[in-house]
Amino acid sequence: MSWWNFREVAERLQLKYRVILPILDGHADSDRNFTTIEANAEEIIAFIEEQFGGEVFLLGGLSLGGQILLEILSKREAICRYALIESALVIPSKFTHAMIAPAFGSCYGLIKYRWFSKLQFKSLRIKPELFEEYYRDTCGITKQNMIAFLKENSLYSMKKSLGRCKAKVHVVVGEKESVVMKKSARLIQERIPGSTIQVLPKLYHGEFSINHAREYVNLVLDNIVTI
Repeated sequence: MSWWNFREVAERLQLKYRVILPILDGHADSDRNFTTIEANAEEIIAFIEEQFGGEVFLLGGLSLGGQILLEILSKREAICRYALIESALVIPSKFTHAMIAPAFGSCYGLIKYRWFSKLQFKSLRIKPELFEEYYRDTCGITKQNMIAFLKENSLYSMKKSLGRCKAKVHVVVGEKESVVMKKSARLIQERIPGSTIQVLPKLYHGEFSINHAREYVNLVLDNIVTI
């Protein structure tokens, strides 16, 4: 996901905290192509070390961003005090990985058409007022980067070093998400000592942070920071 997905959350949190929304490589407004989850994790770690002395209060991530967050926590066990991981896939699928390039390559050109993007947007269950930003962002992502995102997402697995994480971690996943996504959430919770898990009733992938910013922020302020 891109920065605009978390904008409403950031606007609410910045009343109390300083909030930074990184633009991941390969997305619209980024000046670099996406390479790997590990490379993006290293870039964020370097930024935190340079700007904040190597530690921040809280890190959050959704989907691919959640995988990058897991990688960060596996590389720097004390980089944050709290972390919120939403819908991060950690069960690799070689079959999905093999099918991405041929399947997506044949339909990439359709992304430029608003009617096709509206169909995709509707399937993601994102609130309607975000369509223009979604459309602008997807049109700004190259075919190379889109395939790279999907391939990395499909093969990511947790590192053993994640078990040394010192942060208080809360894992969330939608009740309406796939079986493999809910299993991934349980595996993350089992790998990170002292972490907690929450299955969100009636929600699909990404709906929590994107469509329910108030509830997301309330969870951060009222629960996560008091774990």
